[in-house]
Amino acid sequence: MTGPLVLGIETSCDETGIGIVRGRQLLSNTIASSMDEHSRYGGVVPEVAARAHLEALQPSIERALAEAQVSLDELDAIAVTSGPGLAGALMVGVGAAKGLAVSLGKPLYAVNHLVGHIAADILTSDDRATAPLEYPTIALLVSGGHTSLLHVRDLTTDVELLGETVDDAAGEAFDKVARLLGLPYPGGPQIDRAAADGDPKAIRFPRGLSKASDMAKHRYDFSFSGLKTAVARWVERAEEAGDEVPVADVAASFREAVIDVLVTKALAACQDRGVPRLLLGGGVIANRRLREVALERAAAAGVAVRIPPLSLCTDNGAMIAGLAAELIASGRGPSTLAFGADSTLPVTEIQVSPA
Repeated sequence: MTGPLVLGIETSCDETGIGIVRGRQLLSNTIASSMDEHSRYGGVVPEVAARAHLEALQPSIERALAEAQVSLDELDAIAVTSGPGLAGALMVGVGAAKGLAVSLGKPLYAVNHLVGHIAADILTSDDRATAPLEYPTIALLVSGGHTSLLHVRDLTTDVELLGETVDDAAGEAFDKVARLLGLPYPGGPQIDRAAADGDPKAIRFPRGLSKASDMAKHRYDFSFSGLKTAVARWVERAEEAGDEVPVADVAASFREAVIDVLVTKALAACQDRGVPRLLLGGGVIANRRLREVALERAAAAGVAVRIPPLSLCTDNGAMIAGLAAELIASGRGPSTLAFGADSTLPVTEIQVSPA
């Protein structure tokens, strides 16, 4: 194995991710989730997430080092998510990374969480080999907090934001609709299970920002707030009429509306930009139907699809370490200690505060 040995820290939301890579070789991907703590509130509570990161960081780092069979002294660099994400949660990871880097005398790389999701696809392991990522590629990132469509010309130097959600992210919409249907948090897996027995064509829910009048300004943008409201109104009308709500059909129809918009806009970007490649990333990619529809429609359009292993689609430290390793390999110097947590970090800022 060749390349720099990098430890990555990811604390942008509710998962404490510690990853260790050597170049593009994945050595450890340790994740401590605080999802159970948030489930009682029906969603992520920023203060709870920050406290959970504080408690999980040290044991997670120790587990990652043991799994990778390396010591802190052997590391060539430390990497950390600077943003975007929850400010308090990010601060925990940034503070820990700075402390580690200074105490060990190691270079520190502050990187972008969203670009990290793209870097997840290039990581290899003993049971997974992958071809190099070809450029340019279109990337669709779908998670609880982000829905973004990107044009990636180069992982370390040139990532363009084509569009993003103007209100609820797709994962957030899944959580809210699950709550409407009396399903527990997190909503994505619950909607997926309920939809398995439903008819996706039973109810025609709206496709946000997909009308001809939206195309000029919002061709690549997403909106799921109106869809969530449409589901709520449909359920209310059924209950007022004394009808039993067909949870499976509502879940399947809602899921189909979300997936239709995501895949349609992603493939439109591929066509418009002349890019026959699509990378899918983010935790919502775990949705079986989304992967199925994306692969089917992309094949019909002549677009090749890449999907990282599901363990690398959710937030993790390995993708952060992998992005930093690519920056090092491309000759980029470390970040200064002047950076902080940036909850709204633009995707075009791949590395923060480079020296």
